[in-house]
Amino acid sequence: MAESTASTSATWATRWTFILAATGSAVGLGNIWKFPFITGEYGGGAFVLVYLLCVAFIGLPILMSEALIGRHARCNPISAMSNLAAESGKTRAWGLVGWMGVLAGFFILSFYSVVAGWALDYTLEIGRGTFNNVASGSTGKMFEDLIGDPKRLMIWHTLFMVITAFIIARGIHKGLESSVRIMMPTLFLLLVVMVVYAVFKTDKFADGLKFLFAFDIEKTFFTYEKVVDGAVTACKWAEAGCDKVFTSKPLIAAMGHAFFTLSLGMGAIMAYGAYMPKQANIASTAITIVFFDTVVALLAGMAIFPIVFANGMEPSSGPGLLFISLPQAFGNMPFGQVFGCLFFFLVTIAALSSAISLIEPAVAYLTQRFSVGRVTATIGFSFLVWFLGIGSVLSFNEWADVKPFFGRTVFDFLDYLTANIMLPLGGMLIAIYAGWALKRSLVLNELALKNLLYFNLWRATSRVIAPVAVFVVFIVTLIQSL
Repeated sequence: MAESTASTSATWATRWTFILAATGSAVGLGNIWKFPFITGEYGGGAFVLVYLLCVAFIGLPILMSEALIGRHARCNPISAMSNLAAESGKTRAWGLVGWMGVLAGFFILSFYSVVAGWALDYTLEIGRGTFNNVASGSTGKMFEDLIGDPKRLMIWHTLFMVITAFIIARGIHKGLESSVRIMMPTLFLLLVVMVVYAVFKTDKFADGLKFLFAFDIEKTFFTYEKVVDGAVTACKWAEAGCDKVFTSKPLIAAMGHAFFTLSLGMGAIMAYGAYMPKQANIASTAITIVFFDTVVALLAGMAIFPIVFANGMEPSSGPGLLFISLPQAFGNMPFGQVFGCLFFFLVTIAALSSAISLIEPAVAYLTQRFSVGRVTATIGFSFLVWFLGIGSVLSFNEWADVKPFFGRTVFDFLDYLTANIMLPLGGMLIAIYAGWALKRSLVLNELALKNLLYFNLWRATSRVIAPVAVFVVFIVTLIQSL
């Protein structure tokens, strides 16, 4: 039986609006606290080259697949997967992949909004001078005080969800379109301002560039190890007994980030693709999105690491970089209060641009499948996300010792479940779906590639290379996390 689902007639005003929206979905906390660090840690320019190759053969094919599915179906990811499968003579059970993506977005936003709340808090705290002339080591205690205060976290978690819901409830043009037209240019402008600040207000800009871009292929493919008392430990190449050993860790990191940074496997690009103008070229649009996503990550590194090095700190990734190292650095630098506030406002924008893409697929499904008003659908779904987020809030304080999910807190479990299982499976199945399940004529017409060679290259990567690569990352990550 055909699923009764209304399609959407709304489209982005221009191709560039879709690019801004999709780039906003892709640009998130990972671009700011992960990619710059792993680039410097794993060989700089050599790692970037490997990463771009992974993007070309993993991220780009899946990104194009999601966009073409969404645009052809003109509806939410769940219905799009089901309807196009039926159109191609395949089972509607493919709609379950869409369900998994929407559910992943639901889980991710529930804890992502909590972390985004930290950025909101730090924007205010740095702006009012809390970190001015802060003593070395004090910022770690300040961060612990923040995450240890459930009331404070709840306020910021709630505020972030209200802002996200407000944007979504206003609709495609007044909400999504208007917001990305403001947020993304602002994000790029703030990044450039931060890079200029790093150039003129630190004496370590060259060191930051060296950390990021030095072409060290040894770090990308090899590590140095020696056996001490029966245990393998890292060592320097000049030490006695130190051997050069091939390592797959940087390659896995490049493959994994190439997939995760583009918001693949959660239906966000598919949902945005449903509003994509028919005349827009999917391939060139996808390449542009990848370009901007990578530029944002590298600019973030060019802004962050000179500041870190100028204060005699070791580079790190994750919350330690954003909420411990950088606040201390800004607190002891000229104009640090102003630029620290701008930086955390930038982080908030990056988080918000990703958050709206996480909620849109579910809202689109409710409005199209059940004819629910957009405001009602947004309020209902946002409340459920907010409610589940309470578990993540309490994971850092009241429930810190409550670990019912295989020894993990609510926050850790949701992060593990989505990042290591749901998103890789979703991306892999979407690639297989586009490459094997959909009619060749449907895909050929939607991609509109002028050269048949390019189409065959996309099809080969979607059918074999991308699914195999994502499967490898999936298995290796699972093994490493056990």
